[in-house]
Amino acid sequence: MPSAGAPATPGGPRTDAGRRSGVGNGGDGRRGSGSWVARRLRGPDGRWSWARITPYLLILPAILLELLIHVVPMGVGIWMSFIRLTQFFITNWGAAPFAGFGNYAVALDFDNPLGRQLLQSFGITLVFTILVVGISFVFGMSASLVLQKYMRGRGALRTLFLVPYALPAYAGIITWKFILQRDNGLLNEFLVNTLGVVDNPPFWLIGGNAFLSVVIVSIWQQWPFAFLMTMAGMQAIPDDVYQAASIDGAGIWQQTRYITLGMMRPVNSVLLLLLFLWTFREFNTPFVLFGDVPPDSANLLTVHIYTNSFIQWNFGLGSAMSVLLMLFLVVVAGVWALWNRKVRRDA
Repeated sequence: MPSAGAPATPGGPRTDAGRRSGVGNGGDGRRGSGSWVARRLRGPDGRWSWARITPYLLILPAILLELLIHVVPMGVGIWMSFIRLTQFFITNWGAAPFAGFGNYAVALDFDNPLGRQLLQSFGITLVFTILVVGISFVFGMSASLVLQKYMRGRGALRTLFLVPYALPAYAGIITWKFILQRDNGLLNEFLVNTLGVVDNPPFWLIGGNAFLSVVIVSIWQQWPFAFLMTMAGMQAIPDDVYQAASIDGAGIWQQTRYITLGMMRPVNSVLLLLLFLWTFREFNTPFVLFGDVPPDSANLLTVHIYTNSFIQWNFGLGSAMSVLLMLFLVVVAGVWALWNRKVRRDA
């Protein structure tokens, strides 16, 4: 029997020294050789282990798709932001001159027209996001609170509320575009001929009302998701908690404030973050409603970037704006993560 610290003999039992050095494993020292990845994929006997390889094989398609769909295009976009890629070099990107941070300097120079337009578009997008997220969250939470308890027709109302979320996005927006037409739209028909509240049918897709139109359509699209998330969160709260609070004398308002909203805080924080990120980079709704060039009142940031890239053919400047948008959203997500960790620590 080998003594402690003595070298292991090939094929013999593993000692402490042999276990640390990998010698004596399977008689050929295979566990101690090879790369770190290879050692992780081998079993205790030093042979390839399917139990260890299978998780990596299952996650490999997701990693490849993430690289193909997100990481590689994002890298190309970042590279484009550092070159002067205009219509003159669109067929030969390699000939585009290097611009360094020139495109970023143009985008962030608020004394020139391009910088002022970007700042104005950022402000419009921020107000648009706050309105859409706030109203959608209030609508979704209110509907979930009303339908939390059993009532006649609850299932039908839940299904009806989720219809906008189930419809194809483009079909719903195109329908709204017909409704908001000035001459033969359903909204003006109702306001002018049915109610008679206005004499001249207003424009809803151009001018100042365009911002109101894109806010309404976006809320119509977003609030069912808020309703779905809050409803699922409320169903996870045990009824025993409400019954115990009721026995202790807590009213409906106190139960809602301290039990429902208190236990829903993790769900609500994630929901608000997702709604903010999705709404701030919303592109489909303003693009389908207004086309390539939206009215100034509804010139959201994503459409502004699209216009600079594909209408004015300045892909370098558009890419720089896209990178700035990405950095802003990363900062928002980071601030949310820090705030969420502080709330959890204080809870």
